[in-house]
Amino acid sequence: MKKIVFDCERMKYPHTGLYHYCLNLAKAIAKQLDPESEQLIHYVNKKASNVFGSDSHFLWQKSFHKFLFPDTSKIDLWHTTFQNTSYFPSKRNVRKVLTIHDLNFLIEKQDRPDKIKSLLQSIQEKINRSDEIICISNFTMSEVSKHLDIAEKPLNVIYNGCNINENISAKRPTTVPDGEFLFSIGTVTDKKNFHVLPALLTKNSYSLVIAGIHSNPRYVEKIISSARSLGVEKRLHIIGAVSEAEKNWCLANCSAFVFPSLAEGFGLPVVEAMHHKKPIFLSDKTSLPEIGGDVAYYFSDFDPDHMRKVFEEGMLDYQRTPLKQELIKERSFKFDWKNIADQHIKIYRRLM
Repeated sequence: MKKIVFDCERMKYPHTGLYHYCLNLAKAIAKQLDPESEQLIHYVNKKASNVFGSDSHFLWQKSFHKFLFPDTSKIDLWHTTFQNTSYFPSKRNVRKVLTIHDLNFLIEKQDRPDKIKSLLQSIQEKINRSDEIICISNFTMSEVSKHLDIAEKPLNVIYNGCNINENISAKRPTTVPDGEFLFSIGTVTDKKNFHVLPALLTKNSYSLVIAGIHSNPRYVEKIISSARSLGVEKRLHIIGAVSEAEKNWCLANCSAFVFPSLAEGFGLPVVEAMHHKKPIFLSDKTSLPEIGGDVAYYFSDFDPDHMRKVFEEGMLDYQRTPLKQELIKERSFKFDWKNIADQHIKIYRRLM
């Protein structure tokens, strides 16, 4: 029996992209392994283990594993699913796959070259000890190739999937206003660039709903200040983290999905909005044009007049193009967890 450890350590933090990446990919892989010869073991904190079912196999994550790592002598392969993890096997007996989601710190830490150097060194050490590398977009792969030494190791691009679960009933958040609204979601930090969005509320009656963890009170105030300066503060709603049911409702009922992020390794919410056939407005930075393709509309800069022009022309095009909704939904099929799991399993089997 080949034993594969799938690192779900980041599931300690719900309402994040990494939580849903680990959850959905682990479930898809478990369904497609050969139960007679392959066993998936979830490396996870007990608090997050209940979502996998009692018949799953677990290796419980403990904080002291940063210093004293679990025994891997009976493990065939360890998949590290987050490039900045503090939990990484050092023994040579186990084959290792490393997923790199992004090098966003190159943008976020521009004023701290010492921190950038330290983070790059940490990832490089993991690359040196890995057998195969996975990047979640071609953009991430290009950044990795530019800033890190892959040597002769296989470097793969495997996209993320669409997280929408049709079995979860939609539930309206109590904090969403009546009427038409624009929707965005993500951890509320500077790199998400949410503060440019209130400009889209002038000369119309839309509200703006931003969902996501508030990790930076200073930046929340910056968004509010931006709306206040434009006289649209009453139509801005920063509602915090939402459940999957509430997120599904927002995506299904919004007038448009708006996502002006400055740094994305992939951009899972974009695919979720595609699933609901919504008009999608993105920044043209990092991986987003790769994910949105030709069905999205793009802000090439964040001047308010430019953003309003892109938005108004995009909404008009969306309304006047009969097949636009179906083209958007069709693109979402490209990001399917079953196919993505198949690609991972091929790598596992090649190494074991």
